[in-house]
Amino acid sequence: MYEKIKREILDSLSIKELIIESCIEDIESASVAMINSIKNGGKILFCGNGGSAGDAQHLATELMGGMTSHERKPIPSIALTTDTSFITAWSNDTDFDSIFSRQIQGLGNDGDVLVAISTSGNSSNIIAALKQAKYKGLKTISFTGKTGGKLNGLADLTIYVPSENTQRIQEGHIMIGQIICGLVEDEFLK
Repeated sequence: MYEKIKREILDSLSIKELIIESCIEDIESASVAMINSIKNGGKILFCGNGGSAGDAQHLATELMGGMTSHERKPIPSIALTTDTSFITAWSNDTDFDSIFSRQIQGLGNDGDVLVAISTSGNSSNIIAALKQAKYKGLKTISFTGKTGGKLNGLADLTIYVPSENTQRIQEGHIMIGQIICGLVEDEFLK
């Protein structure tokens, strides 16, 4: 068991080293896009399924509540995964593919940012969300895995975690999201 645990940690570290080599500029660009949106009166919308829904909620909370300071003003952000009444009613009455795009129709404004998280890059409701966000004039950022799947090329900016292993991709997404939220918060602590 010890060796298995050690291999898992080393594998995670190797992906993080690849993230250093391939993602730093995109992480910086995503941070700048979010900072600019907020400075211009916009907000950040997050969406994802499963573990990525949890990441969406976690990251929205970091911006709204505060990572290192609870004294700063809240940074406008919301996870589109949290309204269970809407999600269950809408998916029951219409379809699951439009649960995020419908919310973007109602809540998204030109100048906002959508952060769409999909480990596989093939989630149809994430694809629909990105298309709706672009239609409404939101800046779009996606987090995905090595190939990007069907999301490849849809967002204004895509951060590709250089792995095909679901767990490593998810670890990369939350680490990258935490870094971005920290950079955004730093800007508003000045």
